[in-house]
Amino acid sequence: SSQNLSEEFAEAARQLKKEAPRIQFGKMDVTHQHDLRKEFNIQAFPTVKFFVNGRREDPIDCKGVRKASAFITWVKRRTGPSTVLINSTDQAEAIIKADDLAVIGFFRELHNDSVEVFCETARDVPEMPFGMTASEDICANYNIQRNSLVVFKKGKPVHHEVLEDSGQNKQGLTRLIKTFTLDLVTEYNIETSVKIFDVPVENHILLFTPTNSETFNEIYENYQSAAAEFRGKILFVLVDTNEARNGRIFEYFRIRDIDVPAVRILNLTSDAKYKMPADEVTMENIKEFCQSYLNGKAKQHLSSEEMPQDWDKMPVKVLVGKNFNSIIF
Repeated sequence: SSQNLSEEFAEAARQLKKEAPRIQFGKMDVTHQHDLRKEFNIQAFPTVKFFVNGRREDPIDCKGVRKASAFITWVKRRTGPSTVLINSTDQAEAIIKADDLAVIGFFRELHNDSVEVFCETARDVPEMPFGMTASEDICANYNIQRNSLVVFKKGKPVHHEVLEDSGQNKQGLTRLIKTFTLDLVTEYNIETSVKIFDVPVENHILLFTPTNSETFNEIYENYQSAAAEFRGKILFVLVDTNEARNGRIFEYFRIRDIDVPAVRILNLTSDAKYKMPADEVTMENIKEFCQSYLNGKAKQHLSSEEMPQDWDKMPVKVLVGKNFNSIIF
């Protein structure tokens, strides 16, 4: 909520006042300041912008940061180095084990395009520590080829990305790395909904199923196996249809009891919805659905109520989604 963010923002300001007195924090109610809202293109609340060197023209947007600690890291990485330079295996181990998650870049040299993309990504992911090294010994110790990025979770490598081959841009890497703050499949509830929307992946796939059904374990395993392949491209969400509080989502997707288990893809930007063509929730069917969606081949699903039998009896015809296209166009 706005109130929460405001408190975390104030806490970050208090802590940074001692460490970095040059960085000033301010807050503003722009409810009646229409000129300012227009000038800075403020469309949602709260919005946090960072102005550098007294320049009013192009402030940097601070998105998806909600905790004081992340605000502090975000600001520090914008005003100083964004990653820690690792010179020894002990130092690498300390970073990897200090937190749940850590991202380490293993490079041939510390001045190339891959390093630049890595450092820029670190600026946008303040939730986790970033370190980099060009030491042969450290790369050999972890048996990792140079110019690659590794995500460690609870001290173990869980993802390996070769930076040269993938031609990864900063946004793609940011999206990918931020997904590690969520589980591979995230169950939708009040707590996780905020996190789900904070991760900048605009394609979400949702599995609607009762979690206490006999077939649940098998369906869930299939879903999870497919999830690993599309990490960073499509976010996998599970919606328990037995949970009454999820009712609004069923309505939004027009899911009925007889439809479950059901799989849908939602594009957050266009609000377009897609229905998996196959009925069975197998790993192959899910993968095929995701791939056809990413290739732009999936058909948009326009949920519609049933056509009334007497839709064309009267001079004014009754239109629903199903007959709208054929009658009008």
